[in-house]
Amino acid sequence: MPVLAAVLANTARRAPDRVALKFGPRTHTYVELDARVNQLAWELASHGVAKGDRLLIISGNSDNFVVAVYAGLRLGAIVVPVNPRSAPPELDYLLRDSGSRILLFGPETEATIGAWEALPDHDGAVSAWSLGPAGSHRDILELAAANSSDAVEVDVREDDDALIIYTSGTTGRPKGALFDHHRIIWVGQNTSMGIGTIDGERFLHAAPLYHSASLNMLLLHGVMLGATHVILPAFDPEVVLEAIERERITFFFGVPTMYTFMLRSPSIGTRNLSSLRTCMYGAAPMPATTARALLEALPGARLVQACGQTEGGPGGIVLTHEEVMAHPEASGRSAIPNTEVRIVDRNGNDVAPGETGEMIMRGETMMKRYWGKPEATAETVRDGWVHTGDIARIDAEGYITLVDRLKDMIISGGRNIYSVEVENALAGHPSVGDIAIISRPSEEFGETVVAVVTLRPGAELTLEELRDFGRALIADYKLPRELLFADIPRNPSGKILKYQLRQELKS
Repeated sequence: MPVLAAVLANTARRAPDRVALKFGPRTHTYVELDARVNQLAWELASHGVAKGDRLLIISGNSDNFVVAVYAGLRLGAIVVPVNPRSAPPELDYLLRDSGSRILLFGPETEATIGAWEALPDHDGAVSAWSLGPAGSHRDILELAAANSSDAVEVDVREDDDALIIYTSGTTGRPKGALFDHHRIIWVGQNTSMGIGTIDGERFLHAAPLYHSASLNMLLLHGVMLGATHVILPAFDPEVVLEAIERERITFFFGVPTMYTFMLRSPSIGTRNLSSLRTCMYGAAPMPATTARALLEALPGARLVQACGQTEGGPGGIVLTHEEVMAHPEASGRSAIPNTEVRIVDRNGNDVAPGETGEMIMRGETMMKRYWGKPEATAETVRDGWVHTGDIARIDAEGYITLVDRLKDMIISGGRNIYSVEVENALAGHPSVGDIAIISRPSEEFGETVVAVVTLRPGAELTLEELRDFGRALIADYKLPRELLFADIPRNPSGKILKYQLRQELKS
């Protein structure tokens, strides 16, 4: 089985003149994309990037992000794509944890880069280069344009490491899930068999490309198919609908919140969306009412749900179009091909229909390990099974529905938010005596972040003051949208009893 950059080269030979990428006014055929990747690879090599080195990329959606990913893979480097909305301290941690010595950033993140460089303990050994014109930093793509378009010859094999995708757990500190080329290529194979992607698809990317679903299931897999990738810098319902119509998009992936906003658009009933063959959603449950409304608004499209986890590549369970129509409230029924999924009790035994347990999975796409965290790896991967921390219920027909998360993760607008990380960031506010982060159901976002605070004696606090404090430490989408005041219940060992807080929210 070939490695990822070789797949791009193969597609460039098979379909050289097919459009590979469209981003705004810029269009690249497959042969042009392959040439740009080679030029950047030569430039990165001249700055010391070699096989096994970590290459961190912090960028919004763009064609240049794609070029940077493939250039790193072509050199045998381990690519580390991270959230472009990361705050400077978060970026600093990700660089140190991954051991990256080269940082490529989208011009839209230059303010973050400047603030990171101004941190008191900034690591001057990390070189930062811009992917496009950006103030005081050199544009590495401009330098690369003078290089050869011939491929850099590096012996990269399918068991060589390819990607570190960061996730988080109960500690609140992100953990890097490590994948080799073999695992990522199998994500593509499984997607093709389980979702039904075909040669020549036209993908529209509005979800963040640094996410494992967008990156592994769609972008890297789509290159194998010779797909055309139309990339939007961000999600906007009117822009998405216009792009589907103009570009004759066949495949769209979004989180349920995106579909909700698309359905609210007054233009959805007037546009020609007949090219749309597949609408896939994931990252959060979709309300049954939304699924039914989508089926009515897009009668020619198949609606497919994929429910998985970053540590799985992603991999997990799926609902076919027919299953979505029959059970829109479920999370999945069967495992994606070449993957096994079980719902087990605390002793590792399969639960009976109607009971809940933890969802565990194994297969070709599961991560190798957490980067530099053997204890966390041992806790998550046991006897080859990835323990997701998701609590699910299975019914007599085999339909699986996620009901809670052991890790207290909040999913708001399709983004994973880890309560402990937010608590750690906001606990330093001078008015905060104690704090717990929980969620409240939201029709628009799935879940919304709620801060429950015990004030210090005599102190006062507003929601905006708390959010302003947190903006310097964590990305803004993680910040609470609601503030409540209460005593924080804890057990004898000091752990917050969040189920009590959730019950109080409901009452």
